[in-house]
Amino acid sequence: MEQKSIVIIGGGFAGVELAERLLKSNIGYQIILIDRNNYNFFPPLLYQVATGFLDVSNISYPFRKHFRNDKRFSFVMAELLEIKPDENKVILNIGELSYSKLVIATGTITNYFGNENIQTNALPMKTITDAINLKNRILERLEKASRTFNEEERRKLTTFVIAGGGPTGVEIAGMLAELRKNILFKDYPELESVAFDIYLIDGLPNVLASMSKDSQQYAYQSLKEMGILIKLGQVVKDYKDDVIHLADDTTILSQNLIWTAGVTAQTFKGIPAEAYGKGKRLMVDAYNEILILKNIYAIGDTSLMKADPAFAEGHPQLAQVAIQQAKQLAKNFSATEKGKELTPFKYDDKGSMAIIRRNRAVADLQGPIKHFNGFIAWLIWVFIHLMSLINFRNRITTFFNWLNSYITKDQPLRMIIDPSKKQT
Repeated sequence: MEQKSIVIIGGGFAGVELAERLLKSNIGYQIILIDRNNYNFFPPLLYQVATGFLDVSNISYPFRKHFRNDKRFSFVMAELLEIKPDENKVILNIGELSYSKLVIATGTITNYFGNENIQTNALPMKTITDAINLKNRILERLEKASRTFNEEERRKLTTFVIAGGGPTGVEIAGMLAELRKNILFKDYPELESVAFDIYLIDGLPNVLASMSKDSQQYAYQSLKEMGILIKLGQVVKDYKDDVIHLADDTTILSQNLIWTAGVTAQTFKGIPAEAYGKGKRLMVDAYNEILILKNIYAIGDTSLMKADPAFAEGHPQLAQVAIQQAKQLAKNFSATEKGKELTPFKYDDKGSMAIIRRNRAVADLQGPIKHFNGFIAWLIWVFIHLMSLINFRNRITTFFNWLNSYITKDQPLRMIIDPSKKQT
């Protein structure tokens, strides 16, 4: 008799949490995790890798090592090409695989809103590869700027424009400002006369639009105090030949457009078009099963559930939603196996937070005190992000990296390591 299997596509917050919960529940299925990478990583700290404040190994960990002690777990490094719902099969770039239940937990990808010039020329911040590439580009351009005597060229090389005023945009703007204040002119004395302008651009009237007014105002004032040039109610409409074109027809000369302005879910061959909702998210019922399909589920950022009364238009695309959906789906799979009643998903909103710079952050929580800012919020942010890393090793190494950076206002990770370039 062929063993039943639950196939999970995607090893982010949702996929790993689901696999862990299913293995702990001793459910009678083989758990198969499929991902194009052989490691899990922690997206909220990508910007610290991109700015050289953390190493890649601090925020990533191999799937096989993480799950090595459970024989009911299998990992397949592959890319999903097609789903065949009628045959209970997935087609991968390395072959095909049958499933009893399929869970799609693929998260989101960068959304360029159809602008090919921006997609070609901007620097995204969505994957480990993006973060490494961004760090290399920042350092390469600083090196080039230190050698050139052409003032316009030097200005383009040292002007950084961040599109997107959400948490990622605010956090990377703050980190670049810290780099400018504490490190840049020590490492590059040739650039002491350079302005090193940092722009933060967003189409909405406030930064951190999804957070409270108190958080928005505190973040805005903190960013302004750091010398960040904020343009709100503006969008980047084009980027070519080192010129960033804004919607009001003004321009910024820069070789560095960092794109954090939007995300979108992915579509999959074999899934009917009517299964997708806003943002290409898969529409699911209260139990995360795709509405028009059987035995295929979607959790996390790629799912759109309107059955939760408190979130009639769908849940925010946050890590906590993904983790909670994974936990509930694991419980429901176990309940199905035992013939028990299923429990619909209801999101427990624990709040949101964003770091701005050293000793400054904002936190909107659901407790008696709704809002924190400054040093207390910064401590909360540090603690929660440390505890959210996948294992003890990552927590310890990240803590000591942060401690070193905090004490010295510096870090030693500014190496340009680019495997695509031939070394001579």
